[in-house]
Amino acid sequence: MEQNKADWQGKNRRKTPIENDKLYRTMVGVNVFGWAVFIAALIVFHYARPEFISGVQDFWGVTGRQQWSASLSTYLVGLLCGCVALSLSVLVMKRKRTRRKSDNVGLNGLVLLLVASLSLVILYFEFN
Repeated sequence: MEQNKADWQGKNRRKTPIENDKLYRTMVGVNVFGWAVFIAALIVFHYARPEFISGVQDFWGVTGRQQWSASLSTYLVGLLCGCVALSLSVLVMKRKRTRRKSDNVGLNGLVLLLVASLSLVILYFEFN
């Protein structure tokens, strides 16, 4: 029993613009939010790390913090874990949405996952 295409009353999703796809819009929003969290982590990293004391500052007796800020380091690890979670959710959504060979790979989520994961590993070895 074959149906005629003229009788079909559904919506042709293959011709729906990508901007109207709710899953795609959610995925882009989560991806942008993940990168914003990563930028916040970079700002926290700047203030949490030990201060650099140059030779001139050492000669003049200028003191600086030689260790990581404990409270800011906790925030840094939390932000980086959030980046990993957000990028994993983007990759899961991308996996659900991508069905054809012609679909884009979408490297943003993968790059964010790799950079945040490597940052967490480096911080782990820095503190231990």
